[in-house]
Amino acid sequence: MISGLNRFEINEIRSNLRAWYNRPLGRALLDLEREKVDEVLSGLFGYHIAQIGCLLGSDMLSGSRIPHKVLLDPDSQAKHLSPTIFSYPDAVPLASDSTDVVLLPHTLEFERDPHQILREADRILIPEGHIVVLGFNPWSLWGVRRLLNQGRLDSPWCGDFLTLARVKDWVALLGFDVVSVQRYFYRPPFRYQSILNKATLMEPLGAKFWPALSGAYLLVVKKRVTTITPIKPRWRSHGKIVGGLASPSARSRSSRNNV
Repeated sequence: MISGLNRFEINEIRSNLRAWYNRPLGRALLDLEREKVDEVLSGLFGYHIAQIGCLLGSDMLSGSRIPHKVLLDPDSQAKHLSPTIFSYPDAVPLASDSTDVVLLPHTLEFERDPHQILREADRILIPEGHIVVLGFNPWSLWGVRRLLNQGRLDSPWCGDFLTLARVKDWVALLGFDVVSVQRYFYRPPFRYQSILNKATLMEPLGAKFWPALSGAYLLVVKKRVTTITPIKPRWRSHGKIVGGLASPSARSRSSRNNV
């Protein structure tokens, strides 16, 4: 659905999504996502980290120990804690091979060309750099809720939910290896805080008995280092060994005949 929209419509959806994260269901998801992201980022090191897209209402980089943080987003209304560059996710104004970690918090699902966003992340990452992806799982009750919302632009249900397998395939084609996968939020997408609180027991049960049906997932991938295999030089032979002696080359035979 997102792929067929213009930039104005996408900006409106992004704004509505940030508002949704301030409602009970969005806040419950955000609390869990902050916990997961903080845990992952605390174990990733380097000099520069970039968050591309600010769809959750504020940046998610506070749990990282990397000193230089930057947020890239086209909307100045988001709550930015880190230094911000106003840009679209598919055209990042950062130098190639300059960034150690890239965070994509649901960025792929709310842009017209998620492939280009991944290519940009690949371009700016150093060798062995990491991408952290947050995504909604279409094979869950959240995906069912999205199907019931077909044709409407309500956030987050209008997003192009991507399966974990599809995202893995895309990053593999770019030369990334999967480091870890976390699935989370097994509660149904209820609106009311009281129901969400009563359904918290579904989190450990879901992780144990139906892990593939989580409402969302976190994927960490690492940029593969391309190794160059040295090629041995092919030495030019000046003559064949015949009976233990080197046979004369054509040039030497010609010179001998002219004597």
